[in-house]
Amino acid sequence: MTAIIDYDAGNIRSVEKAFRFLGEEAYVTRDRSQILEADRVVLPGVGAFGDAMGKLCGLGLDEIIWETVDKGTPFLGICLGLQLLFERSEESGGVAGLGILKGEILRIPEKTELKIPHIGWNSLSYPNKSRLMEGIPENSYAYFVHSYYLQAADTEIVVATTEYGVQIHACVEKDNIYACQFHPEKSSETGLAILKNFIRFGK
Repeated sequence: MTAIIDYDAGNIRSVEKAFRFLGEEAYVTRDRSQILEADRVVLPGVGAFGDAMGKLCGLGLDEIIWETVDKGTPFLGICLGLQLLFERSEESGGVAGLGILKGEILRIPEKTELKIPHIGWNSLSYPNKSRLMEGIPENSYAYFVHSYYLQAADTEIVVATTEYGVQIHACVEKDNIYACQFHPEKSSETGLAILKNFIRFGK
């Protein structure tokens, strides 16, 4: 079973539908026992970094996420869910992220030929070996919607990158933690293959 953390973050139901389409039992919850008992846990999200951290902390979900990660449960962050796993974001100065992974979230540089937010399909390059991207050819396309991007402190955890005026750390992996800046639930066959790989973890 896969628990999808509910903190009113926008794209949660589409993530739930994608897992159910793949035959996985998935449920949206903010209940501590349900999250801790799940085989896998997903933190999706769209919106502002500071607001999201306020909601997670206000609901006590920040502590539950740390517990989940510490016990070794496979954990997947999606879009804003990736950003929240890191230490800080330029979007919300002074607001600390979860700090589970080291790095910061920066604004995509303003360039006349590029629109911000970045909305659309970009190809993925693989700088490091990945379990999450296993069986998915390099240069596959994924769907992005974001104005801020990850700069991970440790490039060895970066398993996919893309280019949009700057190199974007598009997917990371460390131990039981996985996270994508793009939306696998909106990335057609590539995204479904990524979610299938994640479903295999923890079984």
